[in-house]
Amino acid sequence: MRVITPRPAQTDWPRPPSCLRADQLRLPPDNARITVAGLVILRQRPGTAKGVIFLTLEDETGTVNIIVWRKLYERYRRAVIAGRMLRVTGRLQSEGDVIHVIAEVIEDISPLLDQLLAPAAEAPPEALSPDPQTG
Repeated sequence: MRVITPRPAQTDWPRPPSCLRADQLRLPPDNARITVAGLVILRQRPGTAKGVIFLTLEDETGTVNIIVWRKLYERYRRAVIAGRMLRVTGRLQSEGDVIHVIAEVIEDISPLLDQLLAPAAEAPPEALSPDPQTG
């Protein structure tokens, strides 16, 4: 038995700065403007790609392929080269099993990585010490 779920209208999709997770990229229609965010795990600039840069971002659910055209790279060069965590807004492009985001805006959100440690740093010292009964 096949379950068919209705797709919401294009206007129902999150608008930036809301981000889609990698596992949600099959939901929006092709060419929808979306925003994704994640850790940069790969940067490629093949010599045969005529200045195109390929990025791979990873979030808690998977990976996202990003295409950065040469002119956009010149505009966001620092973020593309040095960013450890990026938020990318662009157009979704899907062909079969391959899904890309054609970048339009690239933001370096690496400073947010420091917030991942904030709860542990704010915890009282006794909460971090071992339980005296269990050692």
